[in-house]
Amino acid sequence: MRKILSLLRRCVEDYDMISPGERVAVGVSGGKDSLVLLAGLAQLSTFYPGGFSVEAFTVDMGTPGLDLSPLDTWCRDRGIPFHRIPTQMYHVIFETRQEKNPCALCAKMRRGSLHTALLDRGIHKVALGHHYDDAVETFFLSLFYEGRLSCFHPVTYLDRTDITQIRPLLYVSEAMVRDAAQRLALPVVHNPCPADGNTKRQEVKDLIAALEPQYPKLKEYVFSAMQRLPLPQWAPRDLRRRPPTE
Repeated sequence: MRKILSLLRRCVEDYDMISPGERVAVGVSGGKDSLVLLAGLAQLSTFYPGGFSVEAFTVDMGTPGLDLSPLDTWCRDRGIPFHRIPTQMYHVIFETRQEKNPCALCAKMRRGSLHTALLDRGIHKVALGHHYDDAVETFFLSLFYEGRLSCFHPVTYLDRTDITQIRPLLYVSEAMVRDAAQRLALPVVHNPCPADGNTKRQEVKDLIAALEPQYPKLKEYVFSAMQRLPLPQWAPRDLRRRPPTE
């Protein structure tokens, strides 16, 4: 976890993500990415200059058979406030509307529920679990399916809600996240979503994996290019561009 904490802190500092004394919400889906982010930020908060506090927020989509109690227990044992946001999104998306391509609608509804919950508790900053590989895959998704060079931003201010989204795991690879989740025995919740593993993102992930034997630095070069162009909001402070080490 020490290497992840180092990369996490560097990313936070490169993009001025967290101010001293700030309350930071972590959007926790139950997957390995958001749980490693929560564990990392909780540790970082104990020694970061000026300090900050961390709270976990989970949007409960009402998915049949999904048990979120292990997340609640894990957070409670570590003194991290845990907020479950109950919804009926699964019923609306998959049963009522029977969406064939549900990801965009699902993301919009989850984001809306999360932001409402944050504002109800007076929190204006939320950390999301997108990592290094997610950024590269999103770049390719925008290129292949939208015909533009684009990616989500490390820091995004949403003026309609006065909420700032941050992505502190951007220097951390998926392999590092996976290893950390296993070593820390985090309570990862299996995703029973009907669309899981059957998305355009999975197609791009598979394509990158197929290309890497021939182009082993593909992800590193794409990530560096996003910072060097730079894409909007991607130029790090002091131009520190260090790729993760798996």
